Amino acid sequence: MKKQETMKYRLAQAVKECMKTTPVDKITIREIVETCDTTRQTFYRNFQDKYDLINWYFDKLLMESFAHMGEGKTVYEGLVRKFDYIREERIFFAGAFRSDDHNSLKEHDFELILSFYLNLIKEKTRREPEEEMRFLLEMYCRGSIYMTVKWVLGGDEKDAGGDGPPAGGRHAGAGEPAVC
Repeated sequence: MKKQETMKYRLAQAVKECMKTTPVDKITIREIVETCDTTRQTFYRNFQDKYDLINWYFDKLLMESFAHMGEGKTVYEGLVRKFDYIREERIFFAGAFRSDDHNSLKEHDFELILSFYLNLIKEKTRREPEEEMRFLLEMYCRGSIYMTVKWVLGGDEKDAGGDGPPAGGRHAGAGEPAVC
């Protein structure tokens, strides 16, 4: 792993440590760099702000689950993987999902999911989805984020401890666009 990548992971560990005691919106860059034992300059060399750091870490955790969708894996299998990652990093996700900032993880996750499905539809149909399909897809993605946040923040251990995603996610296959 490159030196810069190692530093990014150290900063991610530091923000995760800060999240144990402080809401994301109140965590300062100073707290992150002090926890990481580095400088503000190093932080800003790697990230624009704390939300950029959180979103980078999220991408590292979850892009693998998206990468397997459409490559012989079903969307359901990809979602199960996503929920496994979330379960393993529950403290991180609980802290990150509590933020409503315009750069928040909820917005970042929405953009990733929407982009994934739009690309999948385009790849399978060889055309852009029509306006109505796009609208329905946006609703589906917003609902998916809402249920994920509700699950993570609600701490429903009977669902969180199972082999698959929470009960709401078990039916994801039924709501998938027909092209999937």
